[in-house]
Amino acid sequence: MAVKKTKRAGAASVGDVFAEVGRAPRRRIPDDEMDPEVAYQIVHDELMLDGNARLNLATFVSTWMEPQAQRLMAETFDKNMINKDEYPQTAEMEMRCIDMLGRLWHAPDPDDAPGCSTTGSSEAAMLGGLAMKRRWQDARRAAGKPIDRPNIVMGINVQVCWEKFARYWDVEPRTVPMEGDRFHIDPDEAAALCDENTIGVVAILGSTYDGSYEPVAKVCRTLDRLQERTGLDVPVHVDAASGGFVAPFLDPDIEWDFRQDRVVSINASGHKYGLVAPGVGWIVWRDEEHLPEELIFQVNYLGDVMPTFALNFSRPGSQVVAQYYNFVRLGFAGYRRIQQYARDVAQDLAREVERLGPFELVTRAEDLPVFAFKVRDDITNFNVFDVSDAVRERGWQVPAYTFPANREDLAVLRVVVKRGFTHDVAGLFIADLKRQLPRLERQAEPHDDAEHGAGFRH
Repeated sequence: MAVKKTKRAGAASVGDVFAEVGRAPRRRIPDDEMDPEVAYQIVHDELMLDGNARLNLATFVSTWMEPQAQRLMAETFDKNMINKDEYPQTAEMEMRCIDMLGRLWHAPDPDDAPGCSTTGSSEAAMLGGLAMKRRWQDARRAAGKPIDRPNIVMGINVQVCWEKFARYWDVEPRTVPMEGDRFHIDPDEAAALCDENTIGVVAILGSTYDGSYEPVAKVCRTLDRLQERTGLDVPVHVDAASGGFVAPFLDPDIEWDFRQDRVVSINASGHKYGLVAPGVGWIVWRDEEHLPEELIFQVNYLGDVMPTFALNFSRPGSQVVAQYYNFVRLGFAGYRRIQQYARDVAQDLAREVERLGPFELVTRAEDLPVFAFKVRDDITNFNVFDVSDAVRERGWQVPAYTFPANREDLAVLRVVVKRGFTHDVAGLFIADLKRQLPRLERQAEPHDDAEHGAGFRH
């Protein structure tokens, strides 16, 4: 006798999920619950409208990880990073990562170099700035001097997190503008902006505008001469958001890190060229002297007293676990192989873009695996914003933007090559770019500009 199977009340079978999907409210919590498969389908379908992360040449953030790393992250997303008593091994992995980074960045005594993980490099940068401000305040108080007018010196090309730091913590930002073909900080101009109220100078190892390294060693030497002349002892923080995971493996002779005595702290993004999915950042100080003890909180939390120095509190431990996996899995040789491949792809792609004719390279991926290019000055019927919109028709996300002062006249496109972007994929991009050129060349005039075109800020 045939037995009729009854469907559990409220459950949707694979075949009728779409029939169950109704109009879910988008600005208020619905009155009733729904079947998990139906809810999943609603959210899943909306996310199809997002861009394809693998075709995102705008972001520096990782868009691919090995399946084993993804599995580890899935197994640990429920572990609260702040709760070191409940999850001591996750906390131990965090400390191992800090020790590894201290050694990678040549801390004088890696065992004495404090640091922490963060939600990203922006939080890490703010912690570095906060430590410099507090050390400056402590020194001024000890000398009986006022502490009400701190300033920080940096290039106009810094990431927006430094503008946030200055605004949130009441520090005057002093910026060195771009000039001519110099797209980042000038050491002499930076030193000229320093005075007794300067908490530090920020140097960028890998500018987001064009992928180039700032001359950290020259900045430090110029500040050495400033101290000899004036007695001002100005520390340097290196924002190595991307370069901190590139330069040690590909450019070991560039002494940008703690080998420079004036460098007191370094931040980097684990979720950029650290090869981890978002979001994890890292900061390491030269030694305990440069991280004021009063900034560290001893928190009694869930039965244990633990030190914490962060803007956030609870956050998942999965990204820290993934960073440790990468270090163990890849080692020095693996990171060097991956970053060299990315640089090779970026440099080859830059040459192919240049060969197309209408474009002129601004940078050539000689530092980060990143390059910027512009439309030739003699071409007036289309611009970089038109190009960005054109390639987006095939899913490519390529940022177009103008440079800051004093090069607002320069508009570029930027390509960031990351793990998972192969020579084959680069060939597809060139083919699509070439396919769009005849249509762009037939235009009578540009259709978009910086205000209305496809803009990106990363």
